[in-house]
Amino acid sequence: MRDARSKRLSPAERGALIARVRESSPAPLEKVEPTVRYETPGFDALPGFEAMRTQQAVADLLGLANPFYRLHEVRAGAHSQMGGRPLINFTSYDYLGLNGHSEITAKVADGAARWGTSVSASRLTSGERPFHRELEGEIAAIYGVEDALTFVSGHATNISAIAALVGAKDLVLHDAFAHNSIVVGVELSGAHRRLFPHNDLDALETLLSDTRGQYERCLIITEGLFSMDGDGPDLARLVQIKERYGAWLMIDEAHSLGVLGATGKGIAEHLDVDPTKIDIWMGTLSKSLVSCGGYIAGSALLIEYLKFRAAGMVYSVGLAPTVGIAALAALRLMRREPERVKALQDNGAHFLEKAKAHGLDIGKSWGYAVTPIIIGDSLRTVMLSERLLARGFAVVPVIPPGVPEKSARLRFFISAGHRREDLDHVIEATVEELSDLEAKGVSVAEYARKIIADG
Repeated sequence: MRDARSKRLSPAERGALIARVRESSPAPLEKVEPTVRYETPGFDALPGFEAMRTQQAVADLLGLANPFYRLHEVRAGAHSQMGGRPLINFTSYDYLGLNGHSEITAKVADGAARWGTSVSASRLTSGERPFHRELEGEIAAIYGVEDALTFVSGHATNISAIAALVGAKDLVLHDAFAHNSIVVGVELSGAHRRLFPHNDLDALETLLSDTRGQYERCLIITEGLFSMDGDGPDLARLVQIKERYGAWLMIDEAHSLGVLGATGKGIAEHLDVDPTKIDIWMGTLSKSLVSCGGYIAGSALLIEYLKFRAAGMVYSVGLAPTVGIAALAALRLMRREPERVKALQDNGAHFLEKAKAHGLDIGKSWGYAVTPIIIGDSLRTVMLSERLLARGFAVVPVIPPGVPEKSARLRFFISAGHRREDLDHVIEATVEELSDLEAKGVSVAEYARKIIADG
């Protein structure tokens, strides 16, 4: 027998039912015109936009070109080309000179032919490919830890991992010079954030002594090699501190993998510290490994948790085949050819000693892949960068807020691919041009007064 509910209604019954529904439904709300009219703001009303425009206007008055977002016309490594002119390039993170290496490009081409150019969705959703697991296995082997996990962005790696691991009841302490991605990750996590003066571990310990008992979990974050200053922390003491206060220790190796240590394994190898003592290793694939993305390495439990809780993993596409295969090939080349690491370190040491011998301020740089020449005055720094470009050297200026006030600098990234004469010539050119600018007394204050006086 058919269910009574399946009985078809007659047209009259349907009409009566519709009428009853309409009668019981609330009356539609009367449309009310808003009493306040809103205007859509322009993007030029955003904070900082006016200051940006003012800086550009001053540069235009002084005849200075924008030193940022310059167009490279060839593959950029230790050498490049802009405006049809060959340049010696000090703006690249290609520390080991591997970008465009024939073995890497061949493997990338084969990988693209086999796997295509995308994995099309998150690994959680669309699954993994062999190169994901091979790359992560080799990254874990670098640190002697159980596992690793790769993300499509180095910046997003820090944000995702930090935000997943700590929250409102936790404390994060990080070096005052830590990368923006670390700062943003802590802010998004909702954890309480405290910073300690650059590499001042006495101050870190004082902060922990005063505050550790107020929070559940505690995370200490610093970098293996700081990208603005070219120095690093006392890793052994950091391990002692984190063990004493029951904290996790996270080291950002973005600029130290491939750079520090006899075989490029990073700061733990460089300072002879057991890498398994560090809870969270973070790094990028875009520098020594000439690809794009980031990674976290550590215990199997850490990686398992991040696979399901880190937003940049769960909700973002997995590494593209070309990206993952390039990083894997570069990592294997780095391990197979430690002479690249030695060439980089020799070049870095030579540049540092040459700069010091000429009386240039290189701060506290260790003299590896990153060495600043600190000028102080922002305008003089930008003008020096432009003069060096005219002489065939690409060097990017770093000015506040990228660095503290009165610490504007030229930042030199050294590569295994640089020749000794490249390093000698850029130091000599820097000394000559800086001396000329100083002799003319070029400063922001003087130019500002001149502009005001000229109306």
